Amino acid sequence: MSKKTVRDIDLKDKKVFVRCDFNVPLDENGVITDNRRIVGALPTIKYLLENNCKVILCSHLGRPKGEVKPEFSLKPIAVELSKLLGKEVKLANDVIGESAKELTSNMNNGDVVLLENVRFDAREEKNDPELSKELASMAEIFVNDAFGTAHRAHSSTAGVADYLPAVSGFLIEKELKFLGEALQNPERPFVAILGGKKVSDKIGVINSLLEKVDTLLIGGAMAFTFFKAQGYGVGDSICELDKLDLAKEIMENAKKKGVNLVLPVDTKIGKEFDPNTESKTVKSNEIPDGWQGFDIGAESIKEYCEILKSAKTVIWNGPVGLSEFKQFAAGTDTIAETLANLSDCTTIIGGGDSAAAVERAGLADKMTHISTGGGASLEFLEGKKLPGIECLQDK
Repeated sequence: MSKKTVRDIDLKDKKVFVRCDFNVPLDENGVITDNRRIVGALPTIKYLLENNCKVILCSHLGRPKGEVKPEFSLKPIAVELSKLLGKEVKLANDVIGESAKELTSNMNNGDVVLLENVRFDAREEKNDPELSKELASMAEIFVNDAFGTAHRAHSSTAGVADYLPAVSGFLIEKELKFLGEALQNPERPFVAILGGKKVSDKIGVINSLLEKVDTLLIGGAMAFTFFKAQGYGVGDSICELDKLDLAKEIMENAKKKGVNLVLPVDTKIGKEFDPNTESKTVKSNEIPDGWQGFDIGAESIKEYCEILKSAKTVIWNGPVGLSEFKQFAAGTDTIAETLANLSDCTTIIGGGDSAAAVERAGLADKMTHISTGGGASLEFLEGKKLPGIECLQDK
């Protein structure tokens, strides 16, 4: 997907509308607890400022559902951005109202204005053309740098591109480079690790990856649907009984395509969903009633890591166990450590919970690329067209 970036367009002295992803976590006092998404937007913003642009930033925060809710105000983001940029970022009190119009009309080159939470306007998520037109009227160029919302056809992610020349920022450029190259021209062996709860959530990704990978490692609760499809007992583990035929079909498909689909040989199980529950490790085909599978077992960890050590490209989406509970985090943590120690391998973490696990382990900087979009990276891996990418100009 070769899309134009901010480097491919004349920006000098222009007024630029930038869709960022400032959907950061806040504590109960409205204090930002993780500013990485804000830091991630800095290269694009700084590049625009270096080109003497007037920069209008836009983002959502949380799910205010079209209503003005003070707890979802972007005020903390404006404060943090001002600190990081070393210059004042003015916050409009609204999205397209008097405050936004006044601040964006009276900008000088090098000024930065942040609009209030775009989802305070109910029309945003409906991709309403009137809102898109109003947002576009503030600027001369549209830059999308919010990969996390690129799978949404909203006014600020796609609609604005109907009225302005549209290019990507550096974050989206990086996502397209790493995810795109991995899917189109991977160095082999190419290994994918898929975790998470449900086969149904990942069916599109599984089918897409079976066309491309050499080995597919399955973990997380979705493994139990595959076990059940083979006639194994899964105790009280999460299992999609209506997806057993689908699981059989996937396994058959993998065989036909010569893909090594690997399931855990052993499973760490617990009595109940509790961080301190009684636990033990059993063979994956011997999970007793009254127990639930919460992590891949020690033998599986060893097997998975041996496979990963010979890989040249790895995509990982979804933890292989209940990694938020310490006693069921060994599978996920050991895989993260193994990937961190691979010196000659492209390691791509597909956002969401797997990205959180890598960051929690303090290994984020050892990965080649951590996607900034959970849902967006999943849809990209499926081969779906993302509205926030499709709307950008081709090179």
